[in-house]
Amino acid sequence: MSPSDAPIVTAAQMAAAEQALFRSGTSQDSLMERAGAAVARETARFAFGRPILVLAGPGNNGGDAYVAARLLKKWGHDVTLVGVGEPKAGAASRMAGQWDGPTSSLYAARPRPVLVDGLFGTGMARPLDRGLAAVFAELCAGADFALAIDLPSGIAADSGADLGAPRGITATLALGALKPGHLLDAGLERSGRLLRTDIGVPIETQWRTVARPQSSRPRAHSHKYSRGLVAVVEGAMPGAARLAARAAMAGGAGYVVLAGNRPWSDGPDALVRREVHSSEDLAEFLAWDRVDAIVLGPGLGRDRRAEAFLRTAFAVPKPLVVDGDALTLLGEGAAQWLGTRTAPTWLTPHGGEFDRMFPGEGSKIDRTLAAAAATRATILHKGADTVIASPKGEVRVLSGASPWLSTAGTGDVLAGLLAAQVAQGGKGLAPAAAAAWLHARAAQLAGPAFIADGLISHIPEAVAECL
Repeated sequence: MSPSDAPIVTAAQMAAAEQALFRSGTSQDSLMERAGAAVARETARFAFGRPILVLAGPGNNGGDAYVAARLLKKWGHDVTLVGVGEPKAGAASRMAGQWDGPTSSLYAARPRPVLVDGLFGTGMARPLDRGLAAVFAELCAGADFALAIDLPSGIAADSGADLGAPRGITATLALGALKPGHLLDAGLERSGRLLRTDIGVPIETQWRTVARPQSSRPRAHSHKYSRGLVAVVEGAMPGAARLAARAAMAGGAGYVVLAGNRPWSDGPDALVRREVHSSEDLAEFLAWDRVDAIVLGPGLGRDRRAEAFLRTAFAVPKPLVVDGDALTLLGEGAAQWLGTRTAPTWLTPHGGEFDRMFPGEGSKIDRTLAAAAATRATILHKGADTVIASPKGEVRVLSGASPWLSTAGTGDVLAGLLAAQVAQGGKGLAPAAAAAWLHARAAQLAGPAFIADGLISHIPEAVAECL
């Protein structure tokens, strides 16, 4: 998974933070020395004395690379540098002027065991030149270890879009804060292992990576109702609702009720059944003052009965988790539907569902934020790069979870986990972030080739790590 509780900023936000630092009296040369020293330390840590090739571009990313190359040479490493383009006037040019070691042209360079990518950083907005991209890819492929400075060259900083980045970057050292490009789209796969170093730039942001949640044990006098009651609405595919209900139980809810027209269907004996045949039956049940959170959507179906259940659940002034078929029923009218709600709502769409509900352009973070603002709901936008956004502009990102989660039913498990967090008093972004972390951690504990049913059995282990 991505680094825990790390700040995330756009390229413009990072540039503004640096400018504020310069106005306070810190010089750009001093900041570049700090950044280059951090790169040199990480490179030395992984080099184990092997020959190093440093690629330095014309901008500030290249300036950091020149500093790193100089320090590595000073520390006794075998360093060759490739300078691409004339260093721009200012700090980058001054750092380039201090390099006195061997230099190679890009097209004459040969792969070395350790590669440092300092070609282009967060300011890159257009695709890499084809010839440069081909040589860069060859040098990466020929290295045993490749470290990117701040961001792999060829990744868009604010969206993670592929601008020609090669495969083969082993690790990326983010300077000061993570960028959206580390966590989204192609950047997630091309950045390798994410590392972060503090270079002394004060960062203020509402965007962070998901952190391990802090949970508490039940108190001495806790009981099933004080630990939260989750109501899961069953529909056309009852297995999906059962998965959500079982996940809510494993996630710490004190009482879980499965409401549907199959009162004696399969499931653990501890799962309470409530017979519901009509929207009137459902309304009567959900009005029970013991209900703390509702899950609607897993396996609900898309017929008239399902839509009637959707209307009924939306009319109940209680916390609601909306998943699966219920999201499809909302469609592009999600904002209008959510406008009728007076209680907190969480939506958990995967990419396809999100695109149908909120068509548009932009990065995954920007689009999820816009959807949260439009619906006044907290959105958990699932995927390898899971983005959680609140109407207040807060963002949490969890990237790099187990790819084995790409199997049927795991989304239903996440919906149940989220409802358990809500039923125990969670509000806003916090229960969604906690559920995402527990879900991802349970997948790690489950190992390879698990099914959703088996994933649930590892949730208590993940919970135990948060106590």
